[in-house]
Amino acid sequence: MGEGTVAPARVAPVRPRRVRPPAATATVTLTVNGRPVEATVEVRKTLADFLREDLGLTGTHLGCEHGVCGACTVLLDGAPVRSCLLFAVQGAGHTVTTVEALSTGETLHPLQEAFRRHHGLQCGFCTPGILMSAYALLRDHPHPTDAQVLETLGGHLCRCTGYQGIVDAVLAAAGTAAAGTVGAEPPTG
Repeated sequence: MGEGTVAPARVAPVRPRRVRPPAATATVTLTVNGRPVEATVEVRKTLADFLREDLGLTGTHLGCEHGVCGACTVLLDGAPVRSCLLFAVQGAGHTVTTVEALSTGETLHPLQEAFRRHHGLQCGFCTPGILMSAYALLRDHPHPTDAQVLETLGGHLCRCTGYQGIVDAVLAAAGTAAAGTVGAEPPTG
């Protein structure tokens, strides 16, 4: 090429756009808060996202989405699980209980009332997950020791309370367990 001429620009070859195939779906049937549910979901959708987005149960919070903070804790067949770590399809055939099942209308569950009375919450973001774990603890151990409460709460992060109000609330709710008001199956409906 001579002086003053410009070399032709090199143009990168055009790559064909990748067309993302439609996400695989599956139909799941499960029981959520006492009600049968059947839905078609993407197989990659988490149980937490299914509860929040598909069923409108926004009491289950998403914090870390890695199973560390405990905000997304629900009961699966009565056992506390991190719903951000499970796919919705893994809930098929199971019973899921969320924090919405604890209260009835305007009436707080005794455990929720104990949290209110003993200042077991501040911002409230972590509270639903903590309530579900505490509920399972009191159902299985109506009169837990301080150590059992602390062990249960060990899987939950709360940046606001310093935990003492939460521990006090769980222990106070345990005092109502003798009357059968805590630890019975949550109301459904």
